[in-house]
Amino acid sequence: MSILNDIKALKEVFWINPKYESFDNVKDSLEVSKGDVLDAEKRLNRFAPYIKSAFPETASSGGIIESPIAKIPNMKKRMESDLDKKISGELLVKLDSNLPIAGSIKARGGIYEVLKHAETLAIKKDMLSVEDDYSIINSDRFRDFYSNYTIQVGSTGNLGISIGIMSAKLGFKVKVHMSRDAKQWKKDLLRSKGVEVIEYASDYSKAVEEGRKLSHMNPKSYFIDDENSKDLFMGYAVAAFRLKVQL
Repeated sequence: MSILNDIKALKEVFWINPKYESFDNVKDSLEVSKGDVLDAEKRLNRFAPYIKSAFPETASSGGIIESPIAKIPNMKKRMESDLDKKISGELLVKLDSNLPIAGSIKARGGIYEVLKHAETLAIKKDMLSVEDDYSIINSDRFRDFYSNYTIQVGSTGNLGISIGIMSAKLGFKVKVHMSRDAKQWKKDLLRSKGVEVIEYASDYSKAVEEGRKLSHMNPKSYFIDDENSKDLFMGYAVAAFRLKVQL
């Protein structure tokens, strides 16, 4: 492909996606829907009693993992100065850096997919019903059950932290495959939570590839795929409903 050769040669390029379609043309054939996101929101609400019980720092929010929004007037002034233009209204930032438990935007999707997998396993074994108070999951009975299963993920750090912390708290065995660019403090944090960290001298894509391969060899292992997971992105998407309420 000639454009790739130009990119490799560090030439300036302009590319238009040939598969681009307007939303109206594709909305009836999309793999995901608003209903999928609503389903994810309901699941997170069901888990709120468990999260509140297992992570006391979420007590004030009732077990809902959410970040605040804040006004940033100094940023607004700086932008007005740089752009030499008046900006009407207020400038706000959503502080996903302050999300409880894992402290990054990755916490939304990673934690959600772990919870969905945990719910699926427990319901299948008749240990849980969607009508139950999910705080019952914060017990030795459930931790012993989940200890028979493994969750794995490839990560540079943030996704691994969210998945590692939540999986370990539930009782799962956890393996996080980390690339060379992952920060040491992230590896140390995960290990302090009982997570097995597997390090690779190569980059992120190799960590994902190896993690996926090793997970598929174990019938009781579940791989959270940052490149292909619908559940991961449903967890992220719930933020839209939360932000609407906050605004």
